[in-house]
Amino acid sequence: MPISVYIPSPFRRLTADREYVTVEGRSVADVLDALDQRYPGFANLVYDRERKVPTHINIYLNNQEIHDLQGTETAVSDGDQLAVIPALAGGAAGGGDGRAAPANAALTPEEVMRYSRHIIMPQVGPQGQRKLRNAKVLVIGAGGLGGPVAVYLALAGVGTIGLVEFDVVDLSNLQRQILHQTKDVGRPKLASARETLTAYNPHVKVVEHPLPITSDNAMEIIPQYDIIVNGADNFATRYLVNDAAYLAGKTLVDGAILLFDGQATVYKPGSGCYRCLYPDPPPPGLVPSCAEAGVLGAITGIVGSIQATEVFKQILGIGEPLVNRLLLIDALSMEFRVMKIRRDPSCPLCGDHPTVKELIDYDVFCGSSPLEVPVSARA
Repeated sequence: MPISVYIPSPFRRLTADREYVTVEGRSVADVLDALDQRYPGFANLVYDRERKVPTHINIYLNNQEIHDLQGTETAVSDGDQLAVIPALAGGAAGGGDGRAAPANAALTPEEVMRYSRHIIMPQVGPQGQRKLRNAKVLVIGAGGLGGPVAVYLALAGVGTIGLVEFDVVDLSNLQRQILHQTKDVGRPKLASARETLTAYNPHVKVVEHPLPITSDNAMEIIPQYDIIVNGADNFATRYLVNDAAYLAGKTLVDGAILLFDGQATVYKPGSGCYRCLYPDPPPPGLVPSCAEAGVLGAITGIVGSIQATEVFKQILGIGEPLVNRLLLIDALSMEFRVMKIRRDPSCPLCGDHPTVKELIDYDVFCGSSPLEVPVSARA
């Protein structure tokens, strides 16, 4: 009877890079023998000299470890699925109950299947996927930029996703904010965001921060996370998050949008900050907000996806990040430009002689009015 076998990426050198192989057999042992007949040498990967499955190999039948069944003598049936997984460590992964898996826990069969397109990539692999699972990322805002960022973090299996948001869903949000649907109008954005993210992936832990981030709470929230993603829609919050991330020693993945334009960059402590690029905010009213000038809905997806990609690169330690580079996107001409930026030695925050050593009143600094917090978020 035909049995589908999942082949982990380290073993695919024997299977011509095939992820799944179908063979005949009536037991797990029969299936493994059939694999060895088709791909000579496969048995040497799953058996020791005494023809026993070594402790560094886990074999799962329909997501259940065969040691909990009858070992290699476990009978198989038509349509069953076998997975051969090199065990990296013991333990079980956390689920939708919000409990994180132990840092060195092996990926479960369900995780291997869910993230298989990651695991087969040499730049990720099972170790990289565990890095994603162990990562903690804070997203400022669950709106136009925060939405696609959070969705892709959840889909990729980032273990802990923090969301800072205090607003409620408005009908005008639905033109671009993919975390929310028509039925969510009038609800807190965090409520619909949690539902959407856990529907995509019940294994991620969503931490809600139902309040505006301010000078009073930023240094309580931001240090809890590894990477900060800025999706703020106002200059006061943008400068606040920049300063708090720098003071907390955290990498900041920044993005901005307006009309048909987008920007993205990455600030790492010691390599410059938002103040190096824009030492002072523009005068109030000079640069319109999205609410005043509008924004193409799809540009939020472009910039948010880029931000999510930069987060993954930081977690995995791969590629060339957008550090000291500002990516400019013009959707009307569909042109992407990269501008070099540098740390400013005279920067008041990260320069040689800093004067900003603690958080300030950013509404006064930016000449803006304090954010109005909905009554539902004050309770």
